Amino acid sequence: MGYRELLKEENESVSERYELAMGRILTFLEGDTRIEEPYLDYFHKTAGFVKMMDELKKHVDTEDMRNSSFEEMQEYNRTLYSDILNDGGAYEKSYGNPAYAVKKLGNDYGQMLCFLYTQLRGDIIYAVEQRLFDMTIHAELFVEVLCLFEEGIPAVKELREILYYFVSDYADKTIDYRTAELLDPSLTFAVDIIMNSDLTDLRYLFQYGEYITENEIRLAHFLSSMPETQIEEMAYTYTHGYEEGFKIAGIDLSRKRTVNIRYAIGQERMIKAAIRQFEKMGLTPVICRVPVSKIYKGSGYKGTAANKQYEYDHRMDEALFLDKAFVERKTSLLRNAYERRKVLAAEYAGPAVVEVFGENPFEPVNKQENLKLSEQQQKLSVTAASESAKIVNEYIPQSEYSFTIIAYPVPEIGENFEEIFAKIVEVNTLNNEVYKQVQQIIIDELDKAVEVRVLGGGTNKTDMTVQMHDLENPDKETNFENCTADVNIPVGEVFTSPKLAGTKGTLNVSEVYLNELKFKNLMLTFENGKIIDYTCDNFETEAENQSYIKENVLFNRDTLPIGEFAIGTNTTAYVMANAYDIVYKLPILIVEKMGPHFAVGDTCYSHSEEIRLFNPDGKEIVAKDNECSLLRHSEEEQAYFNCHTDITIPYDEIAAIISVHKDGTEIPVIENGRFVLEGCDILNEPFKK
Repeated sequence: MGYRELLKEENESVSERYELAMGRILTFLEGDTRIEEPYLDYFHKTAGFVKMMDELKKHVDTEDMRNSSFEEMQEYNRTLYSDILNDGGAYEKSYGNPAYAVKKLGNDYGQMLCFLYTQLRGDIIYAVEQRLFDMTIHAELFVEVLCLFEEGIPAVKELREILYYFVSDYADKTIDYRTAELLDPSLTFAVDIIMNSDLTDLRYLFQYGEYITENEIRLAHFLSSMPETQIEEMAYTYTHGYEEGFKIAGIDLSRKRTVNIRYAIGQERMIKAAIRQFEKMGLTPVICRVPVSKIYKGSGYKGTAANKQYEYDHRMDEALFLDKAFVERKTSLLRNAYERRKVLAAEYAGPAVVEVFGENPFEPVNKQENLKLSEQQQKLSVTAASESAKIVNEYIPQSEYSFTIIAYPVPEIGENFEEIFAKIVEVNTLNNEVYKQVQQIIIDELDKAVEVRVLGGGTNKTDMTVQMHDLENPDKETNFENCTADVNIPVGEVFTSPKLAGTKGTLNVSEVYLNELKFKNLMLTFENGKIIDYTCDNFETEAENQSYIKENVLFNRDTLPIGEFAIGTNTTAYVMANAYDIVYKLPILIVEKMGPHFAVGDTCYSHSEEIRLFNPDGKEIVAKDNECSLLRHSEEEQAYFNCHTDITIPYDEIAAIISVHKDGTEIPVIENGRFVLEGCDILNEPFKK
């Protein structure tokens, strides 16, 4: 049964409700209203948008859009997103902008009606996916609020309750469908686009409903010009790494049936080749987009954001409905959704991710009009994330699936896009065997250490002391994993989960891009392996800087532990990045291989600590726990944080990395940004070139 057939019955069941709601909205647009300014302008513009969504739905239902030219499709796509674009200052006068909504409508009404508008903007996606139920409940919600204002200006509490109960009452549908998107291969919306489209006809890009920019267009055009052999090789690097992950972890891939593919729009030609390669492994693709609903935060395929400030402005919209009752309801519904699909969950093999990079770094503007989580809501948010992760891990244990991740640039990276793309392909396919041998030399030295010192150079103020685990049998055990290019591409790091007790100091990076946000002069202070203070130079006030870090690095927690200490060895990637001046545009996937780095949050072995892992030299990796993760045996809620953020110090900001032995002997591993252990000089060759 195809995707459309699956939705047909549900769409027919709500079609009458939809027509009734749309009829009321069209009547309003014809002038039958008692609403006065300043609210009338809001309702007219918002009703106009809902009408445009109805027209989009009809275009999709009748497949009229498929007969349009590329230029017509491009213009129509821009029209759908025009009011939230920065071009021409449209966003400054959009009711999707909290600052404008509050200015026109007042603080409470402005924030809530702005939220309502952003909910309705989700109809772009629901229309192209033919999800009439979602369009219907949005139209009904708008009509309910419209009628409320026609009776006079309502109480703030009354409007807030309408929005709250809308989100809460329909959470069962929202959560159930999102769970299905993650697990059920019969939801083939994106797969159909990839496998059934002529990928040389770039009109296929507009079928997604996402905002399509020159990034997507030029990337798709570039890939369509590549020889099929090169496309197959790129796909093989990606799918082979995925397969190798299962072998290394000792997980039986033959018991799995689905692979969750995540990619960027424009990469379809490579993804199509990858799907065919995965099918030879017995895996069917499950592909879903980044969540539309505010209930969820998650991953999926996506395009370039129409406006990153718009997304940032609405990052905490859940402040309108996040309370204890909602968290409990969401948790219960999520468990029910997974229970109904426990067979599909057991067959899930894990994510295969293709990231993109090269967009200009985003530096957000903080607006006082944005919705914000209270301190109590921040704690509830942490609880909700922990409970959700616990449920997912119950049905899909991390010890029973694997993943892979690889990254390629988008055209926005600069005029040398095609040249940089070719260089990244080279970086992604460096010789594993060479790195395996050199990294073993580094590991052999670090396994002699009781602690490792990391010192910044120049203006970098890093001064970290990292405590190593004791090795009971050094001949058969190791603290560090020798990481080559399998699940984590490209090659190039050795890493461990250090002891927290005694790990202390200051971590400083002049400029770093974390979770798609830029941080200037980031400074974290640690005591016993946990963050005790933090600051950066992004904003004028210290309060803003600390709030920025707490929200986007600590994820609303008071502290996080160090989950990983690593030394990146991919100097080829580092030199390439500096040659093209793109270091600040690279994803952490590559940046973490370009210098020493620390991760805050969970260890690299979160939820899979019991799996025995061995390096190529046969030694077992024993440093997989720290004092937090060990609490899983007694206080699981204190053991995991459901985040892992890598923070890399570039080679040119490193004065030294020193292995300190039990007798006090100090052996430098890196000095002044260069590897100095005997046998490691090959890692310095790219610098000489």
